[in-house]
Amino acid sequence: MDYVEVARAETERGDVVLRRRTSDTAPDVLELRVNGVFVMDTLETTSEIELAAQALDLVEQPRSVLIGGLGLGFTLQRVLADPRVERAVVVEIEEPLVQWMRDGTVPHGPAVLADTRATVVNADIAMAIAEARSTYDLVLLDVDNGPGYLVHEANEAVYEEEFLRRCHDLLSPGGVLVVWSANPAPDLLEALRAVFGAAEEQAHDVLLQDRPEKYHLYLARR
Repeated sequence: MDYVEVARAETERGDVVLRRRTSDTAPDVLELRVNGVFVMDTLETTSEIELAAQALDLVEQPRSVLIGGLGLGFTLQRVLADPRVERAVVVEIEEPLVQWMRDGTVPHGPAVLADTRATVVNADIAMAIAEARSTYDLVLLDVDNGPGYLVHEANEAVYEEEFLRRCHDLLSPGGVLVVWSANPAPDLLEALRAVFGAAEEQAHDVLLQDRPEKYHLYLARR
């Protein structure tokens, strides 16, 4: 297996790298790494899609959706595939990643972001939620690898009760919050239950760089 660097940017949080993984037996795969840590790729997108699909199934009219973390756009793409969605706001802290999606460095990016229902905000998710002036039917958070495998230590607060309460208050009545995590996160589940009264953990089987793994979704309804 060979790797070719496609794009690299240095931000105040470190290196953001997009690279192409090639082999003689499979199509090329784009892979995103932050500070040397694998974040996601274009081969195994199941859990990113399910992050949206599970939430969309729980709300009758998910007109307005907030997504924390653009990634490679698969969660946004699934949200926009639902005709009930009228507005999808994505908050992404890494501006180079937004640019790579816009300019075609990520080949499917321009088509996803061309949807007029989609707005991308280059900001920290905590700040964006603190400053939000409208409510959402769904809030989907995929801003790091989860509380047990953080790329940026500052993101620890995203999985704690104080921040989750802000997400709760941002939801319309009956709205749903879903949080993605690479590993089981019992403390996150407990915090969600403290805020929402009830929460659910889902484990999803994935194939990560040819290794079977489980990713986790945490769901709670206002």
